[in-house]
Amino acid sequence: MYGAFADPYCYRDTPVLRNNQNIRDQQALAAFEAAITTQRATEIFPSGRLSVSHFLAIHRHLFQDVYRWAGCVRTVRLSKDNNMFCYPEHIRSELRALFYWLKQQGYLRHLTANEFSREAAHFLAELNAIHAFRDGNGRTQLIFSAVLAQRAGHPMTINRLDPDAFLAAMIKSFQGNEHPLAKQLLKLID
Repeated sequence: MYGAFADPYCYRDTPVLRNNQNIRDQQALAAFEAAITTQRATEIFPSGRLSVSHFLAIHRHLFQDVYRWAGCVRTVRLSKDNNMFCYPEHIRSELRALFYWLKQQGYLRHLTANEFSREAAHFLAELNAIHAFRDGNGRTQLIFSAVLAQRAGHPMTINRLDPDAFLAAMIKSFQGNEHPLAKQLLKLID
């Protein structure tokens, strides 16, 4: 369960995120969000230069039907299981630094599959620690990683993903161990 402080994203006295359909039931919102983002994931994604704005555009594409703030960085502090994500006042600068690193790394092109999965795991772990959005970080990060992999010459098959193993690897990467995440990414590479 996520924790947020002074959360203007939620309906008053509820943990339900304000949404375009005014759905006030958490289960109904989760079902609507899953259906819409699954549909949007089958469409052509916004093109871009693997930049911060490209990353934000992918989130906007996936969640535009659900949240008014789709594609915008969050403005509240956020934690999960007592672990704090990047403070909102630092999100933009941390994103710029991380995407600058990605550019300096040649967008991970010209690497073997093993090298790519290791570097992509580092990028994904850092991106997750930033946690740019109030909701939808994991899906957006995964789609962006797939776009990055495709352009680097290591296309991934996302439907081979084992959700439980991938989540466990993401948690370990947040704790500083990126090896399980690299292994999970390598399993997705064709």
